[in-house]
Amino acid sequence: MTYTVAIVGRPNVGKSTLFNRLVGKRLALVDDTPGVTRDRRRHDAKLYDLYFDVIDTAGLEVADKSSLAGRMTAGTEKALEEADLVFFIIDSKAGVTPDDRTFADVARRSGKPVILVANKAEARGAEGGMLEGWELGLGEPVPISAEHGLGLPDLRDAVIAALGEERALGEDEAELDPLDDAPLIGEDIADPDAEEIPAYDATKPMRIAVIGRPNAGKSTLINALIGEERLLTGPEAGITRDSISVEWEYAGRKLKLFDTAGMRRKAKVQEKLEVLSVQDGLRAIRFAEVVIIVLDATIPFEKQDLQLADLIVREGRAPVIAFNKWDLIDSPQQTLAELREKTERLLPQVRGIQAVPVSAETGRGLDKLMQAVMATHETWNIRISTGRLNRWLEGILAHHPPPAIAGRRLKIKYITQAKTRPPGFVLSVTRSDAFPQSYLRYLINGLRETFGIRGVPVRMVLRETDNPFAGRAKKRG
Repeated sequence: MTYTVAIVGRPNVGKSTLFNRLVGKRLALVDDTPGVTRDRRRHDAKLYDLYFDVIDTAGLEVADKSSLAGRMTAGTEKALEEADLVFFIIDSKAGVTPDDRTFADVARRSGKPVILVANKAEARGAEGGMLEGWELGLGEPVPISAEHGLGLPDLRDAVIAALGEERALGEDEAELDPLDDAPLIGEDIADPDAEEIPAYDATKPMRIAVIGRPNAGKSTLINALIGEERLLTGPEAGITRDSISVEWEYAGRKLKLFDTAGMRRKAKVQEKLEVLSVQDGLRAIRFAEVVIIVLDATIPFEKQDLQLADLIVREGRAPVIAFNKWDLIDSPQQTLAELREKTERLLPQVRGIQAVPVSAETGRGLDKLMQAVMATHETWNIRISTGRLNRWLEGILAHHPPPAIAGRRLKIKYITQAKTRPPGFVLSVTRSDAFPQSYLRYLINGLRETFGIRGVPVRMVLRETDNPFAGRAKKRG
């Protein structure tokens, strides 16, 4: 049985740096600014031969519970309840502060085993600050450098001493992060001569990213879906900074929801920390299967909303629109009709995209949203046999053949589906360089209507068959 380790401490002591070191990836944002981490993040971790779950937390601060800092501290206290072992981090360079003493009592009262970790021990003069850690009454400080990877063998020994050798060394097979084998940006269309499109593995959690502008209600929506206050929310814009993953199950299907930072226009993103947050959000889109675009129903379809939708389509992800804050709309029927008309007009590249009105505050429309997600994901994975495709193509060519270019009519030989996720097709033609884009769009729209490929990107690649007689001299009689 695996165990869980919570990393806690005041702001700017290196909690996220240690978290990244233990998970072996730069998942958590790291910056010199205090209070970068706000939501708690959980992931599989490894410390030499020890395997466990680790939780990165927000910095503990003395603050009013209704304030942002107070809500962050409440989330950290929740992580303490979930943990089996606590890493309490202090800054060896700064020494023990009054806040360290206050929160050391909080960690002690949790009743969980606590290891006092003196980070930044590589700095000059850090030994004095490390020795001050004895004052906290949490046992011997373990000096480490999370940034440089120093002192980790001592930390391993401390974990074994705290939990016992049998539990600490219990070998659980570490699960791979679903993002590790996710499709890459710009994934090429497969060879149409391949025997079979690789099957989709439905046993892995479906990855769903939730994106949108700041203060659109993304975190509130995820909390409403999973039925608990897992993510930090509030009236302040831009609360979320990291892309936080939350595991959930819907209708018997395992899901992994990724909350992302609000994305403003590029010209407005100036601070380094916001740049890092946006990059983290773009990474979540890159590795998602379905992307829920959360729009504020009171001010929908800002330029940034359309740019985000276009980005998702270009990356080949399956988009679903959630018109949030529907409880604030006075005339819902008329507004919904107007929004759906705008959706079709402004997003023609994903004709038929699912758009659902929801209210994260009241819980209205959440079941319909998830049904739309499941239906869109199924369409994104659609497979059509080559026989059906070419029978359809025969009808298209008989009804509306391709145009003639410079007096020579273009010929289409066959069509086949080369990949899914999103659906990708290869069209064998003559003179691919002269093939008009308007006719290509006509074929894609015909595919959408005939086979129900609505609301997801469709890729079509032209392939020109080599002429075996090209370059040969004509025979003379």
